[in-house]
Amino acid sequence: MTPFLTPTPPRVLAHRGLAVGAPENTMLAFIAAVDAGATFLETDVHATADGVAVIAHDPSLDRVAGRDVVIEQTLWRDLQGIDLGQGATVPGLREALLALPDAKWNIDLKSDAAVAPAVRAIVEAKAVDRVLVTSFSERRRRQAQQLLPEVATSASQAIVVRALAAQRLGLRGPLERVLAPVVALQVPRRHRGIELVTERSVAAFRRAGVEVHVWTINDLAEMEELLEIGVDGIVTDRCDLALPLVDRR
Repeated sequence: MTPFLTPTPPRVLAHRGLAVGAPENTMLAFIAAVDAGATFLETDVHATADGVAVIAHDPSLDRVAGRDVVIEQTLWRDLQGIDLGQGATVPGLREALLALPDAKWNIDLKSDAAVAPAVRAIVEAKAVDRVLVTSFSERRRRQAQQLLPEVATSASQAIVVRALAAQRLGLRGPLERVLAPVVALQVPRRHRGIELVTERSVAAFRRAGVEVHVWTINDLAEMEELLEIGVDGIVTDRCDLALPLVDRR
């Protein structure tokens, strides 16, 4: 088992930190999540114009800072001068990994340009054992794994689609082969009205050797339902609510 997937589940992944009283995807939010008891932090990475991996969900800062600043067109030093609220700025991935050395990071690669800088940051921070790399793009997932073979990855959109098809058809061998490159399947509970996460599907995916993490769940009753059917992880904006729930189980 990859060191990232310890201790035993269920686990809570703090989606963009804990942004109840802090700007999302900032060190304030990540520290708030850790202070609430979170071990697992979920975040997103883009690259600056000069090839620095930085933490941000969107390609621009329009939504989070009211500034029409495109990250991939902006130098790292210039990004550092933009206030996201409460004095927080866009964190560098390397700096964030070093600042919270006991945290485990679920890192979503948001662009092709972010792959190599993110891998470099992970290596420089000596954080490979506490990182799970994810991306909707199979190309990005493969590239990250090629650059850093020991890094754990979760299923891309292409792998998820093939895994769901194999599971629905009851094809255990093909399901295991599809999921062999990854250690986790991270999916919404439903997609276009179709239930993706059921007791049967969770059991099949776990038999195939991967954990099942469900995003983004903020309702306590729904968290309870998912834990009852055996999911391994809850990705949530409200780790402060989810952690006590998991601790009581």
